[in-house]
Amino acid sequence: MGMATAKHVLKRILMMLAGYLVAVLVGLIAVVAIYAALSSLPGAPEYFDAMGVTPIAVLLVPPLGMFVYFLTVVVTALQTLIFALIAEFFALRNVLLHMFFGAAAAAGGFFLLWPGAPEDMDPERWADIGIIAAAGLVAGFVYWLVAGRDAGFRRPISER
Repeated sequence: MGMATAKHVLKRILMMLAGYLVAVLVGLIAVVAIYAALSSLPGAPEYFDAMGVTPIAVLLVPPLGMFVYFLTVVVTALQTLIFALIAEFFALRNVLLHMFFGAAAAAGGFFLLWPGAPEDMDPERWADIGIIAAAGLVAGFVYWLVAGRDAGFRRPISER
């Protein structure tokens, strides 16, 4: 492996990490925004209102915010790494694919936190899964903006 190729792979790995960390932050913001928007709908569960107030608590108590951020990283890191490596090895640059990967990673993280969710037929739980997956779509889009548009460990011919 030449020095230029090693440098390119290192750059891609750093872009994957940066894209992931930014996407997690934006995904958490999207979760709050979606809950806040849905809380204004008639018949919305009462806890949707609490989800809209949560960012204030996170801003007032920074360790709480860091805990939420790192918990999200812990429950989504493995599936995101798998998806990112697949995208890099096969140079998958489609924005919709990255958004799908983001939704799947977010839903997978939700199921890791709450393993009994699939058996719980309560409509509120299914709404939560949908909201988390929608935030994952947003996070996948952000990841694509940062790292996915140029996915591929192999260097393009024009760079050689």
